Amino acid sequence: MDREWGNHFSFGELQQFWASYGHDFLLHDPGGDRECLVRRGELITTAPALDPVLDRFRRWVDSVQHEEDLLVARVRLRERERDRCIDIAREAGARATGVAANHVHVGSPVMFGTPIMFGIGAEPHVAAPVPEPPAPSWDPPVVAGVLDTGCDPHPWFRSRSWFEPVAEVLDADDDSGQDRQAGHGTFVSGVLLQHAPGVVVRPRRVLSSLGFTDDITVASGLRALRREAAARGERIGIAVLSSGCHTADDTCPPVLEDELEHWSQAAVVAAAGNHARSRPFWPAALSSVVAVAATGSGGALAPFSNRGDWVDAAAPGVDVTSSYVRMAPGGRRTYGFARWSGTSFAAPQVAAEAASALHKTGDLREARAAACRRYPFER
Repeated sequence: MDREWGNHFSFGELQQFWASYGHDFLLHDPGGDRECLVRRGELITTAPALDPVLDRFRRWVDSVQHEEDLLVARVRLRERERDRCIDIAREAGARATGVAANHVHVGSPVMFGTPIMFGIGAEPHVAAPVPEPPAPSWDPPVVAGVLDTGCDPHPWFRSRSWFEPVAEVLDADDDSGQDRQAGHGTFVSGVLLQHAPGVVVRPRRVLSSLGFTDDITVASGLRALRREAAARGERIGIAVLSSGCHTADDTCPPVLEDELEHWSQAAVVAAAGNHARSRPFWPAALSSVVAVAATGSGGALAPFSNRGDWVDAAAPGVDVTSSYVRMAPGGRRTYGFARWSGTSFAAPQVAAEAASALHKTGDLREARAAACRRYPFER
């Protein structure tokens, strides 16, 4: 399914691709203004809304799974009603009650196949080695949470005192081939480190190596990062998210919006997405989040990049080079660097600028402003 990087996959093609691996996603309003992907037959409700939802729709409910950390529940519908999950959420008064479908988030570069890898002896092209970023010690430290596919013990990271690896899943489908988004988190963390070498990176795996996640997984990852930071006595100053979703009503999924209200003391930076659309892409389109588009040669907006009034910054996102891990025979892992394109790789550059400004000034508002000045989005 690899294509030229400028020809992205439609949501319908992504749904079919993931279905071939057993993932049951519903494409709502295919090709229309309300198009979005959700987990088929699944609703998310807040704790106060659960009993009224069950009272009203009990005949359609198959099971309930409580997510204690988020104070929400997954309500799974019976087979005959599973294609109606968005309509049922609307009937429940979604925005007023906190009831919503569980939206599928797309990893931003999944449209462009796999990266071209260099530096390990088996490359189709010659490339100059990418130097390892320096390792200055920032005092006080600036901590960046990276919510992605993990971060492998690549040589760029493994010798740093703060590094705690979150191993990449390279072949989740066990087909003896590397998954198309495997290595993505290691790559994004490397971009961040190249542009802010003194930052402390705290990775959290929320994104599948096949290129998707969902509302609950992202919200749970954000909350886990907060709790882990509190246990360490750290403050997270920056958060980087490289996936997102559209919704049927073009509003942010409630469980994400609620969790991000707890992140007012951090600069949250998110990829704007790669669908060449102006429709809001969540959580990037939240006013509290710095939404990052991608530019190409000459600083022009990349053809694949989302755009719109909700975008705050734009940074280079075409042929970005960074750290990468590749699956080798016998279950080994080979480390080198790769070239990849997408708004996923623009976002950590903006996040790095915010981290550097936060290191210099200690002022979160100025850090956000400095990042947007350095990488302006031309409307």
